[in-house]
Amino acid sequence: MTGTSPAERLVDLLNLEEIDLNIFRGRSPRESLQRVFGGQVAGQALVAAGRTVDEGRPVHSLHAYFLRPGIPGVPIVYQVERVRDGRSFTTRRVVAVQRGRTIFNLTASFHVREPGFEHQMPMPEVPEPESLPRLADEVRRRLGTLPEPLERMARRQAFDLRYVDRLRWSTEELAGAEPRSAVWMRAMGSLGDDPLVHTCALTYASDMTLLDAVRLPIEPLWGPRNFDTASLDHAMWFHRPFRADEWFLYEQESPIATGARGLARGQIFDREGNLIVSVMQEGLFRAHSPAPETSSSGEAGGETPSP
Repeated sequence: MTGTSPAERLVDLLNLEEIDLNIFRGRSPRESLQRVFGGQVAGQALVAAGRTVDEGRPVHSLHAYFLRPGIPGVPIVYQVERVRDGRSFTTRRVVAVQRGRTIFNLTASFHVREPGFEHQMPMPEVPEPESLPRLADEVRRRLGTLPEPLERMARRQAFDLRYVDRLRWSTEELAGAEPRSAVWMRAMGSLGDDPLVHTCALTYASDMTLLDAVRLPIEPLWGPRNFDTASLDHAMWFHRPFRADEWFLYEQESPIATGARGLARGQIFDREGNLIVSVMQEGLFRAHSPAPETSSSGEAGGETPSP
């Protein structure tokens, strides 16, 4: 897929191969990452579920668990169980398998659109996305230049990210930082007109920054990390139609962190202020062991570089 745009690569990533009834295979790019990005697995699993559901029943919720880290470059097989097809609701269960081992499972529910009463919490007042710098540009200005692996990832990034608040680069800048964050996002190009693609693309994006809210009070988002971090579970509720290639505001906060786990919740608004998606996720935050000056065993603690 060299020479294609980031948006085209994302659509291609979500275009699963149907290898048998209720069985799909997804690509896993060979990136310079320790494990497959969780949003990719969640997005592909939702595509697999959605491809077995009749038109006119958009997804309204998903609940998922990340069980094992995925291996970059190795295809992932998605097995769909058709749990229920009711008059207005459809339920699907998906198991993601890689090299014979389950790495992820997801339950998704689909609902025929129905009329009803409405209310919502208002969108916070924030600057317009055009007034904010792109994340990659802000990082380049701070660092002068990006290391080649990060520059390559920035060029391939499927979403334009623009943080509402200034980035903090040192522990000194963290003084008084609250466990909350907000970022404008949109796909880096057109995603076409299939509503399922937009839903799965936003599912992909929902895992990109949500745990930032947990980390903000304890360490900068950029630079060496002092914690091994991994998504444990993920839940989403889709309230209204949207396009993931138009600006949406992702407001995130962390109500609690304890027992090496941090809980984050997010609200996603379209540019007109409509609440379109609600998100919850718990992540593992396990502190690195300090590296001793000398070690007879030859073992020492290490740090995971920032993405």
